[in-house]
Amino acid sequence: MHPSPVRLYCIPHAGATSSVYRPWKALATLGLQIVGVDPAGRGTRSREAKIADYTELVCSTARYVVDDLLRAREDVGHLRYATFGHSFGALQSLAVAAAVQRVIGQPPLCTILSAALPPRLQPPGDETTPLTDAELLDKIARDGGTEPALLSSGAMAGYLVGLMREDYAIRRQFPAEKGLRVDFPLTLVAARDDRYVLPAQMWAWSEHSGARSRRLELAGGHFAAVRNPAKIVAIVCAEMGRAADALSGKEC
Repeated sequence: MHPSPVRLYCIPHAGATSSVYRPWKALATLGLQIVGVDPAGRGTRSREAKIADYTELVCSTARYVVDDLLRAREDVGHLRYATFGHSFGALQSLAVAAAVQRVIGQPPLCTILSAALPPRLQPPGDETTPLTDAELLDKIARDGGTEPALLSSGAMAGYLVGLMREDYAIRRQFPAEKGLRVDFPLTLVAARDDRYVLPAQMWAWSEHSGARSRRLELAGGHFAAVRNPAKIVAIVCAEMGRAADALSGKEC
């Protein structure tokens, strides 16, 4: 049986916009649509008011995803959805997927979490608070998640520092989500040389789901998954195949 098409909603890391997922669209197929998701007040949603409260941010993003999905279903009625979140975006990816499920009554085909500490392992403080703008810019450059050309522009560098501070203010609220639990499986992606999130810490996300989680370990550092989107797309395509097999009565 041919798998139902899937719309993959991708939430970016701290200090970034959905533009980081623009190159991923080259990997889209007839059965897989890739959509980068911005928070209110940023990127494609820059006309909306910014949100500083984590719970409100999740609700706003979930409404955005639901509205987008329902519009897309006007053309493809059996369209399914999946979510991906990297680093700062991982917890949001899970919380948004749970909120969307509550609204439409359908779980995601899959939720993929990458390179992030689960809520109970989040540090109590924020290492960016005492940093000057110049020091924070150095940290952004060292982490390697932003194109160097962007950091060389004074105006853009200042903008990115501002985004990072906004996101870290949200991140300080993550420990409140220790009780978040879903009934659908998670796919957990870790990088072997990630200096921020060890694979064993990444696997701890399994406590947030009542279903069995899948694990994938990549070579590389903290941004390995973002730099290798083919691996993430392959995960979604594999889930599409499993879903099709289940509908046709085959063993997975």
